Amino acid sequence: MDDNAVKRWRLVLGKETQDELEYTLTREEAGIDRTLEALYNSDRKGGLGASSPNVARWLGDIREYFPASVVKVMQQDALKRLKLTSMLTEPEMLETIVPDIQLVANLMTLGKLIPEKTKATAREVVRKVVDQLMQKLAGPTQQAITGSLNRAARNKRPRHNEINWHETIRKNLKHYQPDYQTIIPETKIGFGRKRKALKDVVLCIDQSGSMGTSVIYSGIFGSVMASIPAIAPKMVVFDTSVADLTEELSDPVDLLFGVQLGGGTDIHKALSYCQQLITRPLDTVLVLISDLYEGGNEIEMRKRVAQLVDAGVQVITLLALNNDGAPFYDHKNAEFFASLGVPVFACTPDQFPDLMAAALSKQDIAAWAGSHDIKI
Repeated sequence: MDDNAVKRWRLVLGKETQDELEYTLTREEAGIDRTLEALYNSDRKGGLGASSPNVARWLGDIREYFPASVVKVMQQDALKRLKLTSMLTEPEMLETIVPDIQLVANLMTLGKLIPEKTKATAREVVRKVVDQLMQKLAGPTQQAITGSLNRAARNKRPRHNEINWHETIRKNLKHYQPDYQTIIPETKIGFGRKRKALKDVVLCIDQSGSMGTSVIYSGIFGSVMASIPAIAPKMVVFDTSVADLTEELSDPVDLLFGVQLGGGTDIHKALSYCQQLITRPLDTVLVLISDLYEGGNEIEMRKRVAQLVDAGVQVITLLALNNDGAPFYDHKNAEFFASLGVPVFACTPDQFPDLMAAALSKQDIAAWAGSHDIKI
């Protein structure tokens, strides 16, 4: 092997192989070796331990030696392997950590365990991640949903201030008059007046520990939908109890700090509460985000979802709303929901805006999923 290959194997396998692999590490490479040793050979002497100075130094070292994508992986490995809750309960630690969505989920899991001196820093960490997600997701969501609702409200006898000029011009291109260099708008397309929300959306979200990243994305999308006048969104989170966070949708950071991850699951209780919120079943989309493992009354849960479907509510079940891959879920409950005509599948954040646009325009969600290579 050449020197580069020997070096890489030496760093991967650790200092136990320094006699077999004849390679002298540079000062920087020795520093990389120490950071890897502290994390991945932590059961040996010289690991991180629970010392805050050691952790702070290590966090600084990995940011110096590795790119941000690798830093995030190592941070998560440190939390899992070494149970370093000090990383999330000390302001000095939080200021050093590279924020990402999994970190926010971990902060939500700690919840009330976060000491007062750390809460302000924790909020700043959460706000950074929320701002990044809002910047990425708000535009596509608003565009997809607003466009869908505008098409649903289109009329062909609009008043002047209701005319959709872009669609009107496109519709009348065949009536272009070369002599006058203009178009005769024989057919006018308008949106109509929207005196009230066209659709109600209820996000019913399982906040058990396994649903952490799904809760975060749901909160972001709920806040975005709250900014669209044609939609009246509500957000309900649940474990063994139910919390209505609709009033917090204007500030997604406050909303996420109102979530307490962990605990059991009572889907029946959550659906019962959501049913009370629904006043226009034919104009309501209920999105249940859960792995469908019911810790409450499973028979009553099934009756409740059947009642919602019979009333005309468009019910969609997302087993996950994240990028974490195929989720674990209760297959029997998923099959029962599917037998009622309720689509059950996992969805990524990038797909969610189009999904909501399809649901709000009452498209066939099974067909929509098929067109996006999503297995129901």
